[in-house]
Amino acid sequence: MSTQHPDNVSIPFFAESTELGGEDEIQEAYYTFSYLGCDEQMWDCEGKEVDNFVVKKLLTKYESFFREKRLGKDVFITLRVPNPTIEKSEAKILLETLESIPRSFDAAKLFYRDDIPPVFEVILPMTASSADIDRIYRYYCDFVVGKQNKAFRRGDIKISEWIGEFKPERINIIPLFEDMEHMLNAHNVVEEYLQDKDLKYQRVFLARSDPAMNYGLVSAVLLNKIALQRLQRLSNRIGIKIYPIIGAGSAPFRGNLRPRTVERVAEEYPSTHTFTIQSAFKYDSSPDEVREAVRKLQNRKTTSPQKVDEDRCLEIISKYSKEYASQIAGLATVINKVARYIPSRRKRKLHVGLFGYSRSVGGITLPRAITFTSALYSIGLPPEILGLNALDDDDIKFIKKVYINFKDDLKDSLKYFNPDSGFLPRDIEARISDFPVDFQPDDRHKEITDHIVDSIRKNKTDDLGEYVLRAANLRKFLG
Repeated sequence: MSTQHPDNVSIPFFAESTELGGEDEIQEAYYTFSYLGCDEQMWDCEGKEVDNFVVKKLLTKYESFFREKRLGKDVFITLRVPNPTIEKSEAKILLETLESIPRSFDAAKLFYRDDIPPVFEVILPMTASSADIDRIYRYYCDFVVGKQNKAFRRGDIKISEWIGEFKPERINIIPLFEDMEHMLNAHNVVEEYLQDKDLKYQRVFLARSDPAMNYGLVSAVLLNKIALQRLQRLSNRIGIKIYPIIGAGSAPFRGNLRPRTVERVAEEYPSTHTFTIQSAFKYDSSPDEVREAVRKLQNRKTTSPQKVDEDRCLEIISKYSKEYASQIAGLATVINKVARYIPSRRKRKLHVGLFGYSRSVGGITLPRAITFTSALYSIGLPPEILGLNALDDDDIKFIKKVYINFKDDLKDSLKYFNPDSGFLPRDIEARISDFPVDFQPDDRHKEITDHIVDSIRKNKTDDLGEYVLRAANLRKFLG
């Protein structure tokens, strides 16, 4: 699933500016389908000015391709909508987006002369309950489609006779679980939602970036492992196939999913049906590498999730995440300062990060995960190492068994560690020196982060954005 997550350094060749938006994203969807070979494009209707005519524009502009590749059958547009329970200012965008689905159906019917819906699934971020999912399902069924059966007044025609039928009659809602409480409860929420529905399958989206930002790298991986195990048990018990989606980015902290790591990430999450291909994956490696990596993900066989000792995982998460949160609280000022110089790659309004809602850190507000990660890398402090001092040798031994790529992910991140930055929490310095991970520091990256740190200390920030990009270019991801 190609997404619009703005973690890229390089600008795609078709972009009109450094910030993608509008027609660029239409072209991006075509490019990911036709050239990179992706199956699906997430269309983000959350936090930006959205183009609800994406289906009509794709079919009109790229007619020959979509004659060959059927939209809604061979390739897919999946809408990510605002969550009205949380994003009150964006709530009515949800209604506009749902209303666009029958209109897209009409455009595709004119093009293909059949009744296959081009759009039939939407993603709901920050899902907290079955009611969150069910309300969207029922609003679409009862109010978007259901109104077609209403007459204007007694004896008058129905709405469907006036402007035509509304199809598809049903859509699938994909819950996206992003914080610890709801990831651990995802199986219960999904079971409750499915109780009164006759569905052959259910897709479930698990976040990888926000849990890392909120609770640390190790917690994010363990939470996903527990959630995947619980969802598989649910699927076995109720007899409905559950297809998990993992939202991984290119930074090790956010999933370490890059063209050269696809096989090892797939091994980490063997039951995952869909992986997100974010912007750095698409634009910071050669197109040939990206196409080959996409093929590898498509051709892999999914298996049962890894069996994990949930109690032991939760015990580690508890103590590790507390230490991680404490260290982030001490770094919040510098993170927010550097964040101002992280370039934007999409024309969108930013949401408040989940960390900002967390009572455990005293209401500290931080940037979203990509900017957060980029800010820490820019001062030579990979966020992957934060909180590790809370773990003893037995914890590390257990983590290495459960988190298969633990050492490799740390090795990839420590390449960009700057021991001279001065921002490293005191307790963790000794832990790094005796940590059994061999890594080769990138001297050019250290040189750049030296300059960034010096500029921040002296409050000389004129060229900071340029140096942030230089460092990101070496890493091949922004954050």
